[in-house]
Amino acid sequence: MPMNYVKTAALLAALTAIFVAMGAAIGGQGGMVIAFIVAMGMNLFSFWNSDKMVLKMFGAQEVDERTAPDYYGLVRDLARRAELPMPRVFVMQNPQPNAFATGRSPQRAAVAATTGLLDMLSREEAAGVIAHELAHIKNRDTLTMTVAATIGGAISMLAQYLQFGMMFGGHRDDRGGGGIGMIGSILAMLVAPFAAMLVQMAISRSREYSADRMGALICGNPRWLASALVKIENAARRIPNEEAEEVPAAAHMFIINPLNGHGMDNLFSTHPATANRIAALEELARELSQGGGNLGGADLGGALPSDGGGSGTPGPWSDNDQTRPGGGPSNGPWG
Repeated sequence: MPMNYVKTAALLAALTAIFVAMGAAIGGQGGMVIAFIVAMGMNLFSFWNSDKMVLKMFGAQEVDERTAPDYYGLVRDLARRAELPMPRVFVMQNPQPNAFATGRSPQRAAVAATTGLLDMLSREEAAGVIAHELAHIKNRDTLTMTVAATIGGAISMLAQYLQFGMMFGGHRDDRGGGGIGMIGSILAMLVAPFAAMLVQMAISRSREYSADRMGALICGNPRWLASALVKIENAARRIPNEEAEEVPAAAHMFIINPLNGHGMDNLFSTHPATANRIAALEELARELSQGGGNLGGADLGGALPSDGGGSGTPGPWSDNDQTRPGGGPSNGPWG
């Protein structure tokens, strides 16, 4: 999709401008030149390696059909339904239910879900979430999202440097104007993080609604995703995501804002309000019902048996997993 590449280029240009302005606040003209060179190198590096960086940030571990057969199989069957290449599949050891997709193209994509999500959600709800992430891949949103995370993180770190610099006497520009340098540092420290966030938000809200709609069509039932969003939203407010708190510039990548706070449709929110997303999914469900669309869900070759059915193989969402103490039902692969 050419438009997504245009958006990514615009995002890179805006974040680069912020980064260079902050370099000027730190070191005047010399700092501006150095920041520009660093930004150019960062842009090239993030384009080719941002997916690896983000996965590493959150301690994501790759799994396969042997180590997580039902989770891997669910991704595979939904990717086939979405007419996408099989993405790499990752798990994050984190109790907060959440997920994201990354990669600069569908051929180099990855899907990552937390253990909290796989434990807490039903098969159908998990299918809705994975389908949403595959929709991001299909729409080629993941390049923009991942680049924003890596460069936005660098801007946040530079802002922290400015803050510490002011604590120890401020900065002087090339002309020795300590007062001007101090004012520039204050402005950069206050404005830069919000500017980076605004650039990310310019793309994120419409992107999330679009991925919700396409994901609902991929899995075949909008209400699966709507139910998952309710569970994730409620749990995310109670369960902290320490890794995401350390890298707030990457919060927009997740299906629900992983940071503590309220995901409202206000100026500084990285996500649309969950209630608005659910309302849109309910409207889509009504449209599909009236038009004879599929509200029974995707036929995923047994990956999504009805509750209580089980697949006969112990693993994620198995209702007859005798490998766990006492056996009995389990919603997720790690219980």
